[in-house]
Amino acid sequence: MEQQDSLLEFPCDFPIKVMGAARDDFAQAVAAVVQAHAPDFDAATLVMRASGQGNYLAVTCTVRATSRAQLDDLYRDLSSHPYVKIVL
Repeated sequence: MEQQDSLLEFPCDFPIKVMGAARDDFAQAVAAVVQAHAPDFDAATLVMRASGQGNYLAVTCTVRATSRAQLDDLYRDLSSHPYVKIVL
């Protein structure tokens, strides 16, 4: 039995918001990292929003999370990606 060190119950749908500088390939780069950790993630469900002046993009990916370790690894990889400024 997995240790209950999280308020989340797995599996669950978990939204992750990723922000970075506006680039043509930003959403694709984020989707590729997400799919490496959540192979069932459908990139068509990705939601993009540009900042007011268009300098930044916010991308929301909702993944079917299966464990805390999966989410921790995903956050670590997204945070270390050169295009990414913030992961929430």
